[in-house]
Amino acid sequence: MDAWEAILLGIIQGFTEFLPVSSSGHLELGKAILGDTSLPEESLLFTVVLHFATALSTIVVFRKDVVAIVGGLLKFTWNEETQFTVKILVSMLPAVIVGLLFEAQLEAFFGGNIAFVGAMLIVTAILLWLADRAKNTGKHVSYGNAFIIGIAQAIAMLPGISRSGATISTSVLLGNDKSKAARFSFLMVVPLIFGKIAKDLLSGELTTVSTNFTVLGLGFAAAFICGLIACTWMIALVRKSKLRYFAVYCVFIGMLAILVSIL
Repeated sequence: MDAWEAILLGIIQGFTEFLPVSSSGHLELGKAILGDTSLPEESLLFTVVLHFATALSTIVVFRKDVVAIVGGLLKFTWNEETQFTVKILVSMLPAVIVGLLFEAQLEAFFGGNIAFVGAMLIVTAILLWLADRAKNTGKHVSYGNAFIIGIAQAIAMLPGISRSGATISTSVLLGNDKSKAARFSFLMVVPLIFGKIAKDLLSGELTTVSTNFTVLGLGFAAAFICGLIACTWMIALVRKSKLRYFAVYCVFIGMLAILVSIL
């Protein structure tokens, strides 16, 4: 993978991580278009690095929320921030279980199967379309809702299913406020990404043999900068209930991917 390709994929990751169009799906499509011949394991390493970059951008954008949550935990008080943290932990359970039990099977999907990615993008479009028709409320995410949203996040580990799209749509369809749903969606993935990277580093699964660190660094920087821009923009966009436009986009890209795979 060349430097300019890494930057391009970083830009794709940075913008699509927060937009409900599936960052992993677009990365797989991007790799297919660029002719990336990496093995699934190597492809997954680059994907994890880019997700790590957007996780950091999430922390920067929501730094006040993060500080409040950490402060509440250090004080050992059962306040709103502490309850929010517990809900985040509850939402992580499904993805942790799926990641531990089916990691090898998941890696196989990150090998350039653009027909599968296209089909999953269409599934994402359906979720977005349904969520866009839901009424906005002032309801907070409950513990039960957190677990169900976590199931949606686990399913979104498949390339083509938008993580933000699936979690925000599920939350909204459960009757939660759209702004609160977006905030919960963006913050719930941060500990999951850090936990995943820590696990892989400790187990040696993220091998650095024959790794071009310059390429990884450029991809990381591009994803981080674009993530800052996209996260800030998406927060305002969700409040305006414009998910139907992303649904149309996902259908178009999904059908195009399936058509290309057939031809």
